[in-house]
Amino acid sequence: MEKDKKFNKTHSIRFEISFAFIATMIGTFTFCLIINLLFMENYYVQNKRDAIIEAYRSIDRAVSNGDINSAEFDEEIGHICERYDIEMIVLDGDSKTVKASSSNAELLAKILWENMINPSAGEYVIENRTVLDIGENYTLQRDEDRNTGRKYLEMWGVVGNGNLVLVRSTMESIQDSVTISNTFMIYVAVIAILAGSMVILYISKKVTDPIKRLYYISDDMKKLNFEAKYESDGYYHSEIDALGSNMNELSETLESTIKELKNANIALKKDIAQKEEIDEMRKEFLSNVSHELKTPIALIQGYAEGLKEGISDDAESRNFYCEVIMDEANKMNIMVKKLLTLNQLEFGNESANMERFDIVDMISNYIKSAELLAKQKDVTVKFGNYEPIFVWGDEFKIEEVLQNYYSNALNHIDGEKIIEIKLYKENNHVRVSVFNTGKPIPDDSIGHIWEKFYKVDKARTREYGGSGVGLSIVRAIMEGMHQAYGVKNYDNGVEFYFELETK
Repeated sequence: MEKDKKFNKTHSIRFEISFAFIATMIGTFTFCLIINLLFMENYYVQNKRDAIIEAYRSIDRAVSNGDINSAEFDEEIGHICERYDIEMIVLDGDSKTVKASSSNAELLAKILWENMINPSAGEYVIENRTVLDIGENYTLQRDEDRNTGRKYLEMWGVVGNGNLVLVRSTMESIQDSVTISNTFMIYVAVIAILAGSMVILYISKKVTDPIKRLYYISDDMKKLNFEAKYESDGYYHSEIDALGSNMNELSETLESTIKELKNANIALKKDIAQKEEIDEMRKEFLSNVSHELKTPIALIQGYAEGLKEGISDDAESRNFYCEVIMDEANKMNIMVKKLLTLNQLEFGNESANMERFDIVDMISNYIKSAELLAKQKDVTVKFGNYEPIFVWGDEFKIEEVLQNYYSNALNHIDGEKIIEIKLYKENNHVRVSVFNTGKPIPDDSIGHIWEKFYKVDKARTREYGGSGVGLSIVRAIMEGMHQAYGVKNYDNGVEFYFELETK
């Protein structure tokens, strides 16, 4: 009820369409009626003139050819006279009737002689006669009977070898025809307007009902109610049905967009919470850096003071003190370099230099260069014989990723002490995996190993001088090149991998 009440306040498109069509029909019929009233009689008169002229010419040809008494002429002239309500008479030079189309031949002969004796000249009225046209041997005029007042359209003249002709038709038939035509047209107009109005009202209802449904749907959409949907009637689909389909899609899109906005709002709240978490992480980062640097600085400071105070005088002790200082300084140097590298990668200060290179050759060369490290820990390195595989990437950074995986495998190797590097080709990518035997990464730690300064086994990490930054550098490099990377646990070890494009 509320919807109907609101709809009634607007201008009804059904009423506007119906009014426009009905007004057009009425205007069209009115225009036609006015045209009939103004020009129909002249049109009939013109047709009557043409018919009289045609009859006159037929008589002229028949007289000239001597066929006026033939059956063919009688049939032709009879057809013309009957069709156009024409009277005619033909007299010879002695005023004898040669051919007449009606029983009152004497009256027609009298009228013909009156015209011959007292002809009109020019287009003016003489004794109720108006001359319309004068030819070489005929005169066309409008005449009025003095006794009856009836008006005629007459044509008289001389044909053949002096034969006199009169052809005429009453004007009353023209006026009657015009009156009947206009009256009939008025009846037809009234019936057509009434019937057409009913048809237009029905058609406009069929046309505007879908528009009305679209109005209701748009009103619901305005209130953010997207449940209402437009449904077309039948199998025929018009532009309105297409509009309804588009509104359905628009409704679904708006609903989806609003959901996304709400989700974005929730995400924004999460981002605010994450910002606070990042602040905490920043504080934790500073704390971690301070903690990582505190131990080597303390060791350097302690051993340096010991050397200064001469705690041990023998050369071997002094060399040991110096080696500790150099080792700790080297660890600090490595960690600072890694932090600088990670900072440049994360903040986009270093763009990837994409080039095409042989990944098999790069891995082979690195394994040879790191062979001494593997021998020191009695580690067996396996790498199969592969054909050259060309990939796209920053060769220097990819080698750094491989170095981090390899050093991480060396530092956490156990059991059989095997490191195996494999290549897997799939579609347009190649996967490089570095597997080492040892203990799997705990499930609660596997999601954090890519974070800065995260250490699964802090005691062991300290033992080999790890800073917990290497895998963070791997993540930054691979994400900078938009390539996949990850880790998998096995019963007897851990596998780290990364992927590169071959095309």
